[in-house]
This record gives sequence, C-alpha cells and structure tokens, in this order.
Amino acid sequence: MPIVASGLLLRPASLLALYAAAATALIVESAVLGPYTEEDTSARVTPGTILVVAAVGFSGLLIAQFRSRVGVPWRRGGTMLFDLRERIRVQSKLPALPRGWHREMALRPAGGQSFSGDFVVAARTGNGGRTLEVVLTDVSGKGMDAASRALLLSGAFGGLLGSLPPHGFLPAANGYLLRQDWEEGFATSVHLVLDLDSGDFELFSAGHLPALQLSAGTGKWEEKSADGPLLGVYDGAQFDPTKGTLRPGDVLMLFTDGLVETADRDISEGIDHLTGEADRYVASGFQGAAWHLIETVAKDVNDDRALLLICRQ
Repeated sequence: MPIVASGLLLRPASLLALYAAAATALIVESAVLGPYTEEDTSARVTPGTILVVAAVGFSGLLIAQFRSRVGVPWRRGGTMLFDLRERIRVQSKLPALPRGWHREMALRPAGGQSFSGDFVVAARTGNGGRTLEVVLTDVSGKGMDAASRALLLSGAFGGLLGSLPPHGFLPAANGYLLRQDWEEGFATSVHLVLDLDSGDFELFSAGHLPALQLSAGTGKWEEKSADGPLLGVYDGAQFDPTKGTLRPGDVLMLFTDGLVETADRDISEGIDHLTGEADRYVASGFQGAAWHLIETVAKDVNDDRALLLICRQ
C-alpha cells in the first residue's frame, strides 16, 4: 500500500528514493532470514514477493512521471478536469433572447465522454444587443482527442466574437488557426448574424454543413449554404455569406456532421432523416427538441454531435 500511495502522491525523484529504501529493506530482510528454499518458505523474501513489489513500483513510477509531465497533483487532477468541462459548458451557453424568440442547443461528445471537439460561442452584439451572433465549430478529431484544441479555440473565438465586424470574424479565426501550426489543425465553422428586430440574418461558413431553415408558410425545409474553405488550411481565404429572413413561425437549425453522417449513409440521407424527425416538433414550437433530436437521429454515433435551434415565434 505505501508503494501504491507513493505513486499517486510523490514526485519521481522522491519516489525513487522511497523505492531505494524498499529495495534495501528487502535485501536486509533476505540477509537476516537467510536464502529462500522450497522447503522453508515462512516469513521469507520469495521471488514472487520481489516480482510483485517491482511491478507495483514500476506502475507507480509511470503514474508519477505522467503527473509530473502534466504538472497536476493527483488530488487536484479531477477538480481541474471538472473545471475545464464547466468552462466549456459556460462558454457554449446561449444568451437570453427577447420575447418572440426561442433558442436551444444540445451537445453530445463521442462515446459518452465529457469533452467534445464541437463547441458553440454566442453573444448579443450591436446597439442594445439587438444582434445575435452564434458560432458553431467542429474541430478535427473527436472526443478527448480534440478537446484541448476545442477548449483553446472556444476561448479565442469567444474573444473575437463581437470585437470584429461580422465579415471579419472567420478570416481572423482562420489566421488564428494557421498561427497555431497544429499537425491536425483544421476546423469547420458556421457563423450566424441575426437581427432580432427584423429577423434578417447572414450566414458565413468555413467548410461547414449547410444550415436548414423551416418556412412556416410552406412547411418545407430549405438548405442555406454559404461559400468558404475550412479554417486553418490556407491564408487569405474568402468567406461569402448567404442571406435570409426568419419570419414568425420559421426555424433555423445549425448542426455538425456527427448528426447526419455515418458509415452506412451519406449526408443527404442524414439531413432528410433529421428534417423528418424535426417535423414532429413543429406543433410544440420546438421546446426541448434539440436534445430529443440528437437522441433520436444519432444516439449511438461514435462522433461528436451538436445541434442549435433558433425559432421565431
């Protein structure tokens, strides 16, 4: 037990000193009690004892080296991960909207993990906060593999949002990714700029899937696609928006590829499935629809999934 506990609490240098003391104690005990024999095994240091102590000590050393490399004490590691998860959750929280609007967002990491490569940043900007800006981003990779990059980018994108004119956000985000020089540093992103008075919106895209708009007048879903390359691929990229208007009863849906793309179906089939399920929530005004849509359309998909709904009531 002391050897196991020391691997969780001590630094590698202190751990080696403890292991040296344990080895010395075994040597002294073996010398005092005499050599091990098959006839008399009572209270003696056996080869099995030595192997067990060595294996436990090696495991403890690996744990101590990992803690030293990360720089987080064992007792604080869980707390730090919890804080990071909460920061991502808070950064992804959508601001309250004025009367006549409804918004909701749901996010599910791959494999039931606590961290995701998909994230949302949002803010009320403009005069009196009459403009809603939302950015939905899908970082390359999934789950824990993409979590560190997603956390860094969510903080950076949150700082850029509202500090730049809408047409300057994605170029600035693209430049930021290029400066990181990551081996797997690309991402897709969609940037919504919505006037909460008129319902007019602009949609900028960086290699992201099209948004879907439900027209209350026709009852049909329409794809809203904008032009733009992936973030982090090349400098000087241009992002041309598409425009539209949300009228009373209309719905705008933003989502990531984990919701519509699987190995056994293409994206168009996934979008048809998503819109078909979404039609069930028209009568209820899409209250609680985001979470239920993910559970229905992509419950067991091994990819990060994010879904955002903006409804004009």
